[in-house]
Amino acid sequence: MSAAAGARPAPFVTGSTMRHVVVMTLTGAVGLMALFLVDLVDLFFLSMLAQTEVTAAIGYAGTVVFANLSVAIGAGIAAAALVARNVGAGDLVRAREYATSALMFSLIVAGVITVLINLAAGGLLSLLGAHGEAKRLAQLFIWTMTPGYVLIAGAVCCSFILRGLGDARRAMYITLSSAIVTAGADPLFIFGLGWGIQGAAAATVLGYAVSFGIGLHGVVRAHRFLNPLRPSGLKRDLPALWAIAFPAILTQLATPFANAYMTYEIAAFGDEAVAGFAIIGRVIPVAFGIIFALSGSVGPIIGQNFGARRHDRVRQALTDGLTFSAVYTLATSLVLYLFRHEIAEAFNAAGRTVDIVVFFATFIGISWAFAGAQFVANAAFNNLGRPQLSTLFNWGKATLGTIPFALAGAKFGGPEGLLAGTALGSVIFGIASVLAAYRIVRLSEAGAAR
Repeated sequence: MSAAAGARPAPFVTGSTMRHVVVMTLTGAVGLMALFLVDLVDLFFLSMLAQTEVTAAIGYAGTVVFANLSVAIGAGIAAAALVARNVGAGDLVRAREYATSALMFSLIVAGVITVLINLAAGGLLSLLGAHGEAKRLAQLFIWTMTPGYVLIAGAVCCSFILRGLGDARRAMYITLSSAIVTAGADPLFIFGLGWGIQGAAAATVLGYAVSFGIGLHGVVRAHRFLNPLRPSGLKRDLPALWAIAFPAILTQLATPFANAYMTYEIAAFGDEAVAGFAIIGRVIPVAFGIIFALSGSVGPIIGQNFGARRHDRVRQALTDGLTFSAVYTLATSLVLYLFRHEIAEAFNAAGRTVDIVVFFATFIGISWAFAGAQFVANAAFNNLGRPQLSTLFNWGKATLGTIPFALAGAKFGGPEGLLAGTALGSVIFGIASVLAAYRIVRLSEAGAAR
């Protein structure tokens, strides 16, 4: 039975919080890691073309493409927070209205981004240090991808709405379907039709279209949780949406900003270094997809319990999320270390590309425990009415925690030093964000006790 029909409308206010964290995170990670795995498969197939420029082009283009996804995730965070909070408080009517307005908001913003990136692609790539054939290929990839921006924004928003309702299974289907379709179409488009790098982009757009369709089916047909899209509804709900979405979008944009800066710094060391960074950029989401899923998974659990005024469970959900992140990162870092040379070989890496990939797998993976801690802290900030703190910490990490550390690391250790320096910045900001999150929980408990 759907949430709208009244069957256990707030499932996270009872039962083990750790169980909720594990179930929500694993189901979220399955779809998310499958989506990121497709990016890895794209890079694997394209590496078979044996052109360093193609691999470098994916590195440059990926930074620009990720910016749109970051905006979509920020809007989705607002949808999940408002839906979960109102479901927890028992107000399903307002929850449905917020879900409708959030979807409309996501589609409009993605449409604007599509136009802007199409117009500015060449200039953005030049700013990243792209030139020659690598820049030309990256621009082709971006131009082919942009029609899918609106589709993936809608799919992501539907996924977050379903998470706000506690339907982790259908939320997983959205991203999982995109991954399956894209992986199947990749070799056909890249090799069968001979489209090369444009084929990888076209396959991704096809996957986005399927995922949006499945997302709409889950929200509209399974839960009946979408009203007609009307400007008047968006106007009514925009202040509440914007209060969470704007800082959440800024928060999400901090990551592509940091990646763009690192790409710019890496570019000075040549295409082999950029290719190594591109491989790392595809390995990270697959290896640590569960960490990426934590924020969107822990958020609805915190939101529903906050709406139900169960502050003890809010604190426990925060602690359980941090524990889960630490244990998973330790295990994954060990796997990366054991297969560090095989990872480089799988992508036909050569020269400095091999050195950079092996260095990451040996020394840098463990730092993602602190990145995961910051994701969990951000979930607490966004769902406890302090989304601006997510923005503060993410941009602090992307600037103060990245630029000076990257400059110093690159000066003394080249590309490897750059990676080590930014990892140190991640550790510092991860610890600081967790301390702030627990303080916000304490203030929330104190306010409720008055």
